[in-house]
Amino acid sequence: MKKAVLSLLFCGFCAVAVQAQQTIFSEEIDIPAGYITDEVLMPPSPLSMQVLFVGGVDLVQTTPTYGYEAGIAYAKEWHDFIGFTPDETGESLGWVSVNHEMIYQDNRIGDGGGMTVFRVERDPITGLLNVVDQELEDGRAGKFFNVDFVNTVGETGMNCGGITSVVDGRIWTAEEWFRSNNGSIYNGGFSGTAGSGAYPKSPGGAENQGVRDTSNYLISSDIEGFDGLEVKKFENFNWMVEIDPRQAKAIRKQYNFGRQGFEGGAVSLDNKTIYLGVDATPAFWCKFVADEPGDFTQGKLYVYKHDLPEKWVEVDNTDPQKMLNFADEAVAAQGTMYNRVEWVAIDPATGKIFWTETGRDKPGSRWADENAAGAVHDPYHMERAIGKGLDSPNSSDYPDYYGRVWVYDPAIDSNYVWIEGGPEWDEETSPSEADYFSKHLSNPDGLNVMTIDGQSFLVICEDLNGRSYGRVPAGVANSTCELWLLDLSIDNPSVDDLIRISAVPRGAEVTGAQPTSDGKSLLVNSQHPSSANPFPFNHSLTYAIHGFDQVTLTNLQEPEFGEVEGLQIFPNPTTRKVFLSKASDLAIYDANGQRLKVFRNTSEVDVSNLPAGAYFLQTAEGETKKLIVE
Repeated sequence: MKKAVLSLLFCGFCAVAVQAQQTIFSEEIDIPAGYITDEVLMPPSPLSMQVLFVGGVDLVQTTPTYGYEAGIAYAKEWHDFIGFTPDETGESLGWVSVNHEMIYQDNRIGDGGGMTVFRVERDPITGLLNVVDQELEDGRAGKFFNVDFVNTVGETGMNCGGITSVVDGRIWTAEEWFRSNNGSIYNGGFSGTAGSGAYPKSPGGAENQGVRDTSNYLISSDIEGFDGLEVKKFENFNWMVEIDPRQAKAIRKQYNFGRQGFEGGAVSLDNKTIYLGVDATPAFWCKFVADEPGDFTQGKLYVYKHDLPEKWVEVDNTDPQKMLNFADEAVAAQGTMYNRVEWVAIDPATGKIFWTETGRDKPGSRWADENAAGAVHDPYHMERAIGKGLDSPNSSDYPDYYGRVWVYDPAIDSNYVWIEGGPEWDEETSPSEADYFSKHLSNPDGLNVMTIDGQSFLVICEDLNGRSYGRVPAGVANSTCELWLLDLSIDNPSVDDLIRISAVPRGAEVTGAQPTSDGKSLLVNSQHPSSANPFPFNHSLTYAIHGFDQVTLTNLQEPEFGEVEGLQIFPNPTTRKVFLSKASDLAIYDANGQRLKVFRNTSEVDVSNLPAGAYFLQTAEGETKKLIVE
């Protein structure tokens, strides 16, 4: 069994005693051997799980579409982004918005991607979330509603990430699925029924059919320069799209944000600036600044360029041609390049902006041409490449297997890495499960900030790019994706500071990660799981993790080690944790000499799952200490 300690103990050993924090619970999540699970994994009380919405099973209310009358249809699947809009009337808790990356033609929901919204209230007795019946202005009534894109802004393509404003709960959905011609929105040139690029088979429908209407699209918009503009149909895809979750309809495509393969974004506390993430290599770090707070129909668009005194270069967003070809304009502005910028989140306590760079195995060939044309690499990637003996990140050998989380600090107007993925493994064949890392961060994707007992925590979702180079143990066929917490008060955090709070079933990506407005629950998506899992874990689903209001932080004192040379451990005997005087690679043996656990570069070990008895800790250098577990 692989164990993950659900504990908020965070701080390395120092010369003097240091204050740390620890939750009142410190239970573990078991991940079965072989990393195969067919259901969502959760720690025990006080956290609990509730399935809220099941794709392909729950029925959504639809609008009149393509000449068909309003009716009902099965919700699409491949749930990704989750938005939450508080109910200011107090009649309910708020509205939940769920994106669908699944793309197929549908006469009632609409071709392309999709989105479902529903309203929830907190049950005063059980504390669970109840989906509330509604009647909308367009006459639709029920629990789940399909967002109308067809009759408002045109179809959407692969609704992936998005934005929930921390100011007022406004919602944008991101059209990640970047297209280059009309043929690619019709059938994509793909075959088969699985994978993020292929068109899955709709219930009772045809395979490999995307958006059927490929005639030119006449834009109707309140954004300067775009109203009345006729574009090729594929050019009406790949925008940020604002929706009204209360009425389940689209409001506008943000043509003034530029046409990009959007993934995520965050609204700053001034309600004027929106930072934008784009899933591409190269990806450019961008921001839109509104002329007036809350009015995103007018404002300026900028691309980040780290090597200028004024680091933001304006791109004229009143010129439709420049917005339709934004990547070319970013290169012309000599913007700073990154490797797949995905979700973006803001810490309301500090105003800092966190974002994921998911990574890609060897991105060199994907940004070398743009670099030659004037776009620049962030110094981080330049230094990292040189550290690996390469001339630059343009090298075909430049690896970026795990990705990382960055932070943009408006106070210093700069990006820097907050936590690096890994630990790094140089060999293509991963270590065996017996020798695998106790914690490993691979390809962070979904991201948010959650307040727990007054403290800000980063919520990080994994979406593994592969299984080699240490992303999962050798011989494991499943890309197990895990959900992590990270305390944002930690200076220079590492993977050891991560707290695993959930893992999704076989075949699934974990994503969404949206706290409810009352702070009691975290909404999460399990996307595209294996059909071999038992119901409902064989469908994409949205689930809630409840009980965060019962998690409290208390001050604890870490041990202070003296100047004695060699490995020291404390406490001994112990019942749960043992601390080491130095970070080490470590193995635990029982009294018969059988190796039970291996830890990499750790200064603390959880032994609460071991039966009482005598054990031996041995470092990679051969130092051995006897440990008594009570």
